[in-house]
Amino acid sequence: MTSATPRNILGISAYYHDSAAALLRDGELIAAAQQERFTRKKHDAGFPAEAIRYCLEAGDLDLAGIDRVVFYDKPLIKFERLLETYLAFAPRGFSSFRRAMPIWLKEKLFLKRTLQDEIKDMLKAMAPDAAAEPPGVLFAEHHQSHAASAFFPSPFDEALILTMDGVGEWATCTLGFGQGKQIEMLDEIRYPHSLGLLYSAFTYYCGFKVNSGEYKLMGLAAYGDPNNPVGYIAKVPIGGGTVTQLATADAAIGLAIDGFVCLPFTSNRRPDRRGPALAEARGLGPPPAQGLMLGSRYSVIVE
Repeated sequence: MTSATPRNILGISAYYHDSAAALLRDGELIAAAQQERFTRKKHDAGFPAEAIRYCLEAGDLDLAGIDRVVFYDKPLIKFERLLETYLAFAPRGFSSFRRAMPIWLKEKLFLKRTLQDEIKDMLKAMAPDAAAEPPGVLFAEHHQSHAASAFFPSPFDEALILTMDGVGEWATCTLGFGQGKQIEMLDEIRYPHSLGLLYSAFTYYCGFKVNSGEYKLMGLAAYGDPNNPVGYIAKVPIGGGTVTQLATADAAIGLAIDGFVCLPFTSNRRPDRRGPALAEARGLGPPPAQGLMLGSRYSVIVE
């Protein structure tokens, strides 16, 4: 039964890549938008203030009318993964640890406070004289957010839900079951075993920016030669509840997938060096020079 007063939920994704906002009213999607559409900054990762304003205007309300704000990720669990990973492979990865910790200790560990401050500032800007309290902030798990965004807007009353990406908190691939207004997560593959990171390894190898250039590899796949003898890079069995070892220990501190080494990212996640071992392992030859067109020899790796 629908309540007399509509319940408005504001979803936010921010501080990683492609920040966005979405507004739901009693479970119905009212509006959604990416921040880059307003700032014209590709993959804008900042707080999505403009996207939020757009959603609120579409819903004909202000922040005072929002019941809850929900963030797409649980940063404290993600921080747990980082610490456990670095400790497990210490002293390897110390340089990566040293780069990552300052931003976590200064910002990401206090993400709830950061979000609350941003929302308070928006609330004051929209209604300077209002005495309304800002809405509370909740956190959903990364792959639950993926699953919800796929199932709830779909036309299906029930469905199996498969999510795959680089990594969330710990999960990299999940299987869930959606029915009505509920989603139950059934199984998962955990970091560092990740098909998404495997794809990122090849994005990186080809000289593209990770979390940006993957679509270029998707386009290159159409130019691949199915008769090329490169062979399979990884194989994941369907069923049986197990997965092959996709990642070595090196995957915890860089993109080294199944023994195919790609050297670590720079701070802005652009490849400064690319691992020749990856190419040599599959007979692909050296990586292409930065800025050069990729030939069919490279399109085969993304089929």
